[in-house]
Amino acid sequence: MSDQKAKAAGASTVRNPLLAKWRTPFELPPFEKIRPAHFRPAIDKAIETHKAEVEKIFSNTAAPNFANTVAAMEKAGADLTRVLRVFYNLTSADTNPELQAIEREIAPILSQHHTAIALDPRFFARVDSIYSRSKRMKLDDEQRRVLERTHTSLVRSGARLDEPSKKRMAEINARLATLGTTFGQNVLADEQAYKLVLETEADLAGLPDFVRAAAKRAGNDLGHPGKHVITLARSSIESFLQFSTRRDLREIAFAAWIKRGEGGGEHDNRAVATEILALRAERAHLLGFQTFAKFRLEDAMAKTPEAVRGLLDEVWTAAVRKAGEERDMLQRMVDQEGGNFQVEAWDWRHYAEKVRKAEFDLDEGEIKPYLQLDRIIEASFDTATRLFGLSFEERADLPKYHPDARTWEVKRADGTHAGVFIGDYFARPSKRSGAWMSAFRSQQRLRGDIHPVIVNVLNFARGADGEPTLLSFTDARTLFHEFGHALHGLMSDVTYPSIAGTAVSTDFVELPSQLYEHWLDERAVLQRFARHHKTNAPIPDALIDRLDAANKFNQGFATVEYVSSALADMELHALEKFDGFDLSRFEADMLKRIGMPREIVMRHRLPHFAHIFSGGGYAAGYYSYMWSEVMDADAFEAFEETGNAFDPATAKKLAEFIYSAGNRRDPVEAYTAFRGRLPTSHAMLKNRGLI
Repeated sequence: MSDQKAKAAGASTVRNPLLAKWRTPFELPPFEKIRPAHFRPAIDKAIETHKAEVEKIFSNTAAPNFANTVAAMEKAGADLTRVLRVFYNLTSADTNPELQAIEREIAPILSQHHTAIALDPRFFARVDSIYSRSKRMKLDDEQRRVLERTHTSLVRSGARLDEPSKKRMAEINARLATLGTTFGQNVLADEQAYKLVLETEADLAGLPDFVRAAAKRAGNDLGHPGKHVITLARSSIESFLQFSTRRDLREIAFAAWIKRGEGGGEHDNRAVATEILALRAERAHLLGFQTFAKFRLEDAMAKTPEAVRGLLDEVWTAAVRKAGEERDMLQRMVDQEGGNFQVEAWDWRHYAEKVRKAEFDLDEGEIKPYLQLDRIIEASFDTATRLFGLSFEERADLPKYHPDARTWEVKRADGTHAGVFIGDYFARPSKRSGAWMSAFRSQQRLRGDIHPVIVNVLNFARGADGEPTLLSFTDARTLFHEFGHALHGLMSDVTYPSIAGTAVSTDFVELPSQLYEHWLDERAVLQRFARHHKTNAPIPDALIDRLDAANKFNQGFATVEYVSSALADMELHALEKFDGFDLSRFEADMLKRIGMPREIVMRHRLPHFAHIFSGGGYAAGYYSYMWSEVMDADAFEAFEETGNAFDPATAKKLAEFIYSAGNRRDPVEAYTAFRGRLPTSHAMLKNRGLI
């Protein structure tokens, strides 16, 4: 680094708001002061601080014990964690070219930093020594769990490998970090680049007012004032596919949607994904596993690929049969209308909506006026109040990273501060697609009574100026789902940060979120909060009845969409070698082999399957949603068996063993403590209408 650059970096560090004490309410990040130029100096400085903290622990000449090794490592790296939480939340929810460039730069640097710590022989020697003596040590249950998870994590990171293998492991990790970043940015670039501009009234045929309003707002936001624009945000494209009577335009939009990451240009992800898969397989081989899937699942609730495949195969057979029945219903509708064509993938949502209306006298346009965004947010909060005693006070005075973000202070039943919740609900070009929960700060007690700052990020189509934002029932369910994750973070009640909140196995983490969805279906919740946006009239009982009756409709389609993606994920990661591998051919061959219905496309085609390739949190783990659905259906039955969806005793156990427990217990133990037994798949299959 030149002297001039060094002076500039030093100066930016001195003035850097990321490194200063945050004197904001609840020590929220001072977003208004943070600029992209602050991140790289702050990250570099925080890495150096972390290295010094770790070196002090590793070189300690005192005999290793829980306090001077495990707890000390839990405390180390606080500055780095704080800076990175802000950075990665912004790169997901409000990114720009400057942040993306920094993200590409630091991905391998951070990987090398964390890998060096995990593979330092002094670290493992200290932890292994403590672990071997742990039965004779006076540790509480939480300390034993943290020690066990630390030891397991180090072994799975390669701490027992020889030096050449450790060196290769570090190289693999660094390259995977770069590739994961590239994959995600490529998908976002394709999403940002596509706009279907609806030029004429004929182009708008079939679109109800709320879809037109959202498309017009998108046009104004994206540089086409006065025109209507469909984007690849799921809430935009799916509404268009559902309602547009322009079959030609549906086909065009659908093709763009499913071809993300497969355009053949600089943002094509097929080579990126193949290299990721090969490196994961190599890493698994280094650690003594035949495949990455076996490596990944050994430390999950499912334990083996065979257990996962057993569940997916059971559901797949029933789902394909159900989807076939649904396809026949759609084809009859096409034929009745005089359509001289077979139902295709870009037709399914459109004709499913028509069949839903014909069979159940129900259409999305009738439901949406009752599902105002603000009301559904209020419903999600009220459910948490009734179940867990939490209250939510909106605070317009708190710092925001974007004008769309809304912030609430969360309090416990006794009035004490529990945390801060941020809701960021609207789609925009600077935000990646999808919906997720994240944390600017996680709960812990090791460095004091640290309260969480949790964020939900969604991509709803904003209503027209002066009009409320109306949700589909699927959108409303997604909001409840992500808020279930948020509660998992907000209610966390543990000492050690590594096991706080959602830091649980991937096939357990979806239980709190998917379980929370069930309360949206409760008649009492809908009657109170689903109110017409113009008249304030409650949703009619008859409409709720029709909604309930239609609830299982199209579940064959939804299940096939999901399970095909989960099967592809498992089969990809069950491969040992990737010489001459062709991602698109693999996908086509696999779908043919499992009998994928011609008219349905995977929910996440491989070139844009960010769950498993952009960071890899769900690699060989996408099955987790269904694994957790088995539990969530069974868990809600615990409330149904009492005759009260808000039964206080059941809710108390739910809070104690699931929502507040973090990773204090093995997930099997945690679920059994709540339910008294392990779940069966019967309730899940019944809920989906597959049996």
